[in-house]
Amino acid sequence: MKWWLGAVILLVAGMALQLGLLVYAMYVLLGVLVISRFLTAQWIDHLSATRECSGRVLEIGDKVNATVTIENHGRFTLPWLLLEDAVPEEFEPPPRLRFKGPRMAVTRLAAHGEKEIKYEAECQTRGYFQFGPLLAETGDLFGLHRRYRVMTEPHFVTVLPKIVPLEGYDLASRRPVGEVRITHRLFEDPTRTAGARLYQNGDSIHRIHWRATARTGQLHSKNFEPSCMAGVTLLLDFHEANYPGRGRRYRSELAVTTAASLANTLAKLRQPLGLVTNGRDAADRIREEGWDRRFRSRAAARATSGMKQSSDRLRPIQIETKQGPAQLPMILETLARVELTDGLSFPQLIAEVSGTLPRHATVVALLADVPMETAFALGQLRRQGYAVVAVVAMFDENKFPDWARRPDWAAWLLAEHIEVRRVDDEESIGQLCSAYLMGR
Repeated sequence: MKWWLGAVILLVAGMALQLGLLVYAMYVLLGVLVISRFLTAQWIDHLSATRECSGRVLEIGDKVNATVTIENHGRFTLPWLLLEDAVPEEFEPPPRLRFKGPRMAVTRLAAHGEKEIKYEAECQTRGYFQFGPLLAETGDLFGLHRRYRVMTEPHFVTVLPKIVPLEGYDLASRRPVGEVRITHRLFEDPTRTAGARLYQNGDSIHRIHWRATARTGQLHSKNFEPSCMAGVTLLLDFHEANYPGRGRRYRSELAVTTAASLANTLAKLRQPLGLVTNGRDAADRIREEGWDRRFRSRAAARATSGMKQSSDRLRPIQIETKQGPAQLPMILETLARVELTDGLSFPQLIAEVSGTLPRHATVVALLADVPMETAFALGQLRRQGYAVVAVVAMFDENKFPDWARRPDWAAWLLAEHIEVRRVDDEESIGQLCSAYLMGR
C-alpha cells in the first residue's frame, strides 16, 4: 500500500511540475506494480496439493512416511516457490517427533509442472500429532508482492501410550484380581451358595434348600454370598496444578503409562473397564476449516495452520465401564490424546461423575499429587460404598522416604482407609500388582 501511495504522489507532483522523466518513471513503476500483483495472484491461485501419509493409529517407535505433491495448473511459470509442510514441533527435550528428510523446499515450478516433498517422522512419545497443512509462498522477482496460501487438509496421527506388562495376575484364576467382595449384603450372588438357614417369610420358592429341608424336616432357605465387584474404573487426574516443577512431562507420562498398562492387563482378563479424567482431549483443538485460504503475511498463515491452543471443554472425558473388544482400543486412544489442563480439579471431577460410576467396579485413582482435598474426595467415594485404590506417580522424588514418618499424602489417604500404591518408574509399574493391587 505504501508503494502505491508513494507512486501516485510522485506522479501527481511530476505532472504538476511538468517533470516528464519523473512522470514516465512513475508510469513504469505503477505498471510493474499492477503486473506483478496480477501475476502473483495468478501463480498462487493455480496451485493444488495432495498429501499421502502412512498410518493413523501407531505405537511409540513407529514411523510416519509423508509425501506431499504440489501441482501448477496455470499457464505461467512460477519463478520461485517456497513450500513448507507445517508440523507443530515441541522443542522441550526430548523431542516428541524425530524427522528425517526435509519438510521445506524452494523450487521453480513450470506451467503444469509438479514438485514432491518426502520426509519421515519417528514417534518418540505418545500423543496426537498433526501433519500439515502445506504452506506455500510465492511472489514477484522484485519482492514487491508476496502471497501465502494454506493448502491441503492435515493428517492426524494417534500414537498410543507405552504398555508395561504387569506381574502378579493369575490368568487362570476364576476370580482374578479386580474383584472385591462387598462387606454389606445389599446384593447377593445366586450362583454362590454359602450355606442354609431357616425359612423366613417372604423368601422366594427358588431360594428353598430342598436337601436341607428333607434332611431336617424343617423348611430351609439357601444363604448366598455377597456379590463381588468385577472390573475397574480408572480415574486419571490430569489437572496441571498437580504436575508442578521440571518433572511435569515425565510424571504425566508415567501416570498415562500406568493407566494404559492396567487397562491392557484387565482387558486381557476380560473384565469390565472404564476411564474418567479431567484432562483435555487434543482432538477438541482440531481446526475444522481454513485449509484452503490465502494470506498476505506469513505469520497469519502459520497461525491458521496449527491446532487451536485452547479448548472450551469443561466437562470430564468419560468412557463407560463395560466389557467388550472395543473397550481397550477406545481407552488407549483416549489416553494417547489426553493433555494437561486447568479445568476441573480432581475433587470437582469426583463430584461431577460420582453419580455415574458403577458400584460393581473398583475405582483406581491415578494421581501425581495428593492434597488433602483429593484424599477427602476419595474418602467420600469409599463412604458411598465404592472400593477405592490410589496409585501415586512420584517421579523424581525420594524413592525411600524416612521410614519413621509417612509422607503427608500417604497419611491422609490411609486416614481415609484408602489402599495406596506408588510407582516411581516404568519398572515399578510392572510390579504394581505383584502383591495384588485390589484385595478380594
